[in-house]
Amino acid sequence: MKYEMEKINDHDSLNESVNLTPKMSTSDYLVSFSGNTQSYCVGMVDMVNSTNITHQMSNEKRVQYYEIFLNSMGKIVNRFGAIVIKNIGDSLLYYFPESSKHKRKYGFMSCLEANLAMIEQHKTISNKLLEHGLPVLDYRISSDYGPCAPMRHSDSTSPDLIGPPVNMCSKINRSAPINGIIIGGDLYEVVKDIDEYEFKKAGDYSIGLKHSYPLYKVTRK
Repeated sequence: MKYEMEKINDHDSLNESVNLTPKMSTSDYLVSFSGNTQSYCVGMVDMVNSTNITHQMSNEKRVQYYEIFLNSMGKIVNRFGAIVIKNIGDSLLYYFPESSKHKRKYGFMSCLEANLAMIEQHKTISNKLLEHGLPVLDYRISSDYGPCAPMRHSDSTSPDLIGPPVNMCSKINRSAPINGIIIGGDLYEVVKDIDEYEFKKAGDYSIGLKHSYPLYKVTRK
């Protein structure tokens, strides 16, 4: 009997040493995809030089600085039907559900109008910062259009997206003029015939293997 118990214990020890894959607990971070891919307009507004501006601020002032910026931008994009996906410290990522209806201009115009509204509120936001004893800020806005997959996180009920326009918004943002807007070629192809806006070629973004992606600045006519 003692010998058999020792064999069982040795067998259990062997299993424990072989099974090195950690077990997932209910608190582990997990993501899930709905399986439905839709094309959306996605946008990003990103503060310019925020690290250098805020590094000497007190923590209280720094929090207030980001709070005014993110809340101001969030309110504007929400007014035009956008859903905020996430804030990434000094930037805000958002998308427009109505833009999935590609035959209707409304969702695409909402994207452009929201972006322009943020630019037009620059002075108002800067004045608000000055009232709180904070320095003015500048920002850049980028947008693009394309297929996205909705994603959910196990630790959040907020929506998230993954797809080319999400990645491209981040990559082309620095190509936007300060307090201006840049859009990718895929979004341009959809909105180029809308009369209310003026589009100017603003160079290309290299996507490797000698391929480039056209970029355009957007203003009102």
